[in-house]
Amino acid sequence: MPSSVLGGSVNSRLFASIAVGALVILGTTGCSMISPQATTIEYNASDGVAVNAGALEVRNALIVANEDGSAGNFLAAIVNTGDSTERLSLEFGEGSAAVSATVTVPAGGVVSLGVDDEEPILIEGLDTMPGADLPVYFASGGEEGTLMDVPVLDGELPYLEPFVP
Repeated sequence: MPSSVLGGSVNSRLFASIAVGALVILGTTGCSMISPQATTIEYNASDGVAVNAGALEVRNALIVANEDGSAGNFLAAIVNTGDSTERLSLEFGEGSAAVSATVTVPAGGVVSLGVDDEEPILIEGLDTMPGADLPVYFASGGEEGTLMDVPVLDGELPYLEPFVP
């Protein structure tokens, strides 16, 4: 019996099958061709921010403020990847209202401000409401520092409540 009686040639059915298969493959994988892969995007997976200053790596830096934003505690984990003791210089805010502090981190050590025996850094005269960001300047080792906007949070989250000044 001729193939035209069966509803078309074998070649046209084969072509149609290949075309449908190609459309299915394109439809299921096409998004990855134009969308960035989420696993390649670096981000801070915590409440705070991360910044590097010389041999020091500051992780989960945040400020827990009181209700009116007049005072706050700076919390962070500071890791020294170097082989000598390093000092981290911090400047909270800008201009004449800026508050400065210094943290010493031993070689290969970690200082976790606000955890165990390490007290958080109290910032008096903060003047930044919870929910905003405060510019903080991080510098170490005589290198050029980094200005980073650090989130100011309040005690609404139960694990931050003990740090409200």
